[in-house]
Amino acid sequence: MIQNAIVVSPGEVGIGAGEAVLATLGLGSCVAVALHDPVAGIGGLTHSLLPEPPGTGAAVSPGRFVTTSIPLLVERMVAAGADPRRIRARLVGGAAMFPGLLGPGSVPLGTRNIEAARAVLRDTGVALLAEDVGGHHGRSIYFRLPAGTVHVKSIHFPDITL
Repeated sequence: MIQNAIVVSPGEVGIGAGEAVLATLGLGSCVAVALHDPVAGIGGLTHSLLPEPPGTGAAVSPGRFVTTSIPLLVERMVAAGADPRRIRARLVGGAAMFPGLLGPGSVPLGTRNIEAARAVLRDTGVALLAEDVGGHHGRSIYFRLPAGTVHVKSIHFPDITL
């Protein structure tokens, strides 16, 4: 792990600025969305477990759900000085970790998380610049705010930078 990284745990959102590195570890079917305003030097990261909250009530923990974590992160970044017109996204995760456990016709949770993230980004007008999604392997990411790059590490797969 990188020293002085701000770790965003499952179900959380985090923001940083300047030389900060935001990290999240152990993405399986979960998705991480990294948002960046390169002019303001502000970035944010989600680690969402499920596509949407159950039922029609407000989410108790909005960071847990894709549909509530991304708008919350945009709101917090804007409050910190980001311009929503400049925010860009990178999407990571959404693996089908145990595909043999799915029933016929079932859509894997990871796939549903990916689809939800793409839809929320589209609906909020945030451009999706890059993604590393799907597959059957876990990932950890390190989001370096100065450059706005997301470094993706996976066991048995090459590291990539988005």
